[in-house]
Order: sequence, then C-alpha cells, then structure tokens
Amino acid sequence: MLHRMKIEDLTEADLRPIYEHSPWVAERAWARRPFADVAALHAAMAHAVAEASEAEKLALVRAHPDLAGKLARAGKLEAASAGEQAGLGLDRLSDDEFDAFERLNTAYRERFGFPFVIAVKRHTRASVLSAFRTRLAHSAEEELRTALAEIDMIARFRLDALLAG
Repeated sequence: MLHRMKIEDLTEADLRPIYEHSPWVAERAWARRPFADVAALHAAMAHAVAEASEAEKLALVRAHPDLAGKLARAGKLEAASAGEQAGLGLDRLSDDEFDAFERLNTAYRERFGFPFVIAVKRHTRASVLSAFRTRLAHSAEEELRTALAEIDMIARFRLDALLAG
C-alpha cells in the first residue's frame, strides 16, 4: 500500500511505481516540475506517455498483469495491482470465475498482443467482463488507445492514493 504524502515532498523515486514497471514515465514527467497539484503532476505523467514512441507505449501496456490471472492467484502482483484487483474481489474468484477470466485474458492477448487493462476501481466484476467482450471487437489501434487511457486513469487513482490531497 502506498503511504500518503504531500506533493512538495515527492521524489522521482516515489513516482516510479505509478505506471506499472515503467519508471521512464516518472523520469520524463519529473523534468516538468514543480507541480502545482496532483492534476498537474498527472498531466505531466500522461504527457510523457502520449509523447512516447509506439514501442514504449506497447511496452507500457504489456507491463500490466492479466486481470485475475495466474500471477494474481499466486500472490505475485506488484502491491498496487494486487490492491486494485483485491478491491474488486478478483483475488477471491471461484474456479468457474477464474476460468472465465482466463479464457477472456487468452482471447484478448491473442487478438491484441498485450493484456487487457482496465481501471477496476470504476467497475464491478460484471462490468469488467462486459468491457472485455466489448473491447474484443475493437480494432488494434482503438484498443491500444483505450488501454493507454485506462492506464492513465489507473495512474490518477494511484497518485490520489499516494498524495494527501
């Protein structure tokens, strides 16, 4: 769990976990400091992603774990991802529910070449499953844009958790 702090007390190292296994986002955003507030910080981080190469964007999406996947079931997720998935109960699925997520994760990865990413804090299990099915019909370009938008939303939730306000 992230500890709460003030924006003026942040270091670049504090920001590295915000974008899953992608410290380059924090490094590039850090150059834009000072940040007036969490919105400005988030905008700088989102800008770093938007300005990244296509290869970097794909690597960022691919750095995310499958939802309710084998890593989650084995307890091997990063703390932030584990907490987010647990908040939706994805760490307590029945075998049938786990199998449903596994089938959708596999279909999605086969179609797009990266994991399904969604800001679970805005969803229920049912809406996540519905989003999986809807997004499987997207074009590859549309889905990459959608995944990156979801990652930016996840980052905002993580920043809000890190900062006191």
